[in-house]
Amino acid sequence: MAGAAGRVRTIGEGHILDALAGAVSGGGPVVLATIIDTEGSVPRHAGTKMVVAADGTSIGTIGGGTVEATIRIDALAVLASRRPAMKEYVLQDPTRGDVGVCGGTMCVYLEPYMAPHTVYIIGAGHVGRAVVDLAHWLGYRTVVVDDRTELVSEDAMPNADERFAGTVEDALVSIPVTEATSIVVVTRSHDLDARITPILLDTSARYIGVMGSRRRWEATREQLGGEGISSGDMDRIHNPIGIDIAAETVEEIAVSIMSEVIAAVNEDL
Repeated sequence: MAGAAGRVRTIGEGHILDALAGAVSGGGPVVLATIIDTEGSVPRHAGTKMVVAADGTSIGTIGGGTVEATIRIDALAVLASRRPAMKEYVLQDPTRGDVGVCGGTMCVYLEPYMAPHTVYIIGAGHVGRAVVDLAHWLGYRTVVVDDRTELVSEDAMPNADERFAGTVEDALVSIPVTEATSIVVVTRSHDLDARITPILLDTSARYIGVMGSRRRWEATREQLGGEGISSGDMDRIHNPIGIDIAAETVEEIAVSIMSEVIAAVNEDL
C-alpha cells in the first residue's frame, strides 16, 4: 500500500475531469476526491481535486504528505463500498493522531465512479443477440464471443461494445473477465459448455449462467465431476439460466436472463 500511495502524477486542475472520464471509460473504477471546505492553514484550497485509482495510485494532488496518503486509503474504502463519503482531516498535532501540522482542517468529499458492469455473452445465436441488445439498452458494457465470424460482425451485433471471433480461451486473454463481469453462456453445444466451464470457473466473474435444460446441465456436471471439478465450484453456475417468467420468445428469454444478472450485480448494494 505504501508503494502504491507514493506514485503520484501531478497535472493541471483543468485536466482532472478528463483523467476521471478516461479512467472510467477505460474500465477502471476510481474515486474523485474534492476538497469542499477548509478552515485555517491548509496546503490546498476548496475545489481542488484528485483522482484515486483502485491500485492506490493517484492523479493530481490535494495536499501531499500524510493527509494525502490517508485520503488515498479512505478512497479505497469508498471503492470497496461503492458509496460516497465525507471526511474531515485535521492538520494540527500529529502526536495526537492528526494527519498534518499546517494548523487547519479540510473537508473532503470522496465520490466513487464505477465503470459499467460488463455482460460477457458467449454464443452469438438468436438468444445471444437478444441478450446483447437488452444489456446494451440497460446501460451495461457488452462483449460477445463466438467462433462463427459472421455472427460477431458489426452488422450482426451492432449493440456489442466488443466482439471477438474465435475461441473462448483466446477471448478471455484478449478481453479479460473481472469481478465486475457477468458471464452468459448461450452456446449451441453441450460439449463446448463442458470444455469452457472450468475456464470460466477460474475467473472472478460475479455471475455465470449457462443456458440449457436441467438434464443437459446435469450431464455436463457429471462429465466435469469426472474431470475433477468440485461440486462446490460448479454450484457457482446458474442453471437453468434466468429467472422463471415462463419465457418463450428470445426477447422474453433475454429479459429472464438479464433479470437474474441485475439481481446478482445489485446483490450487495
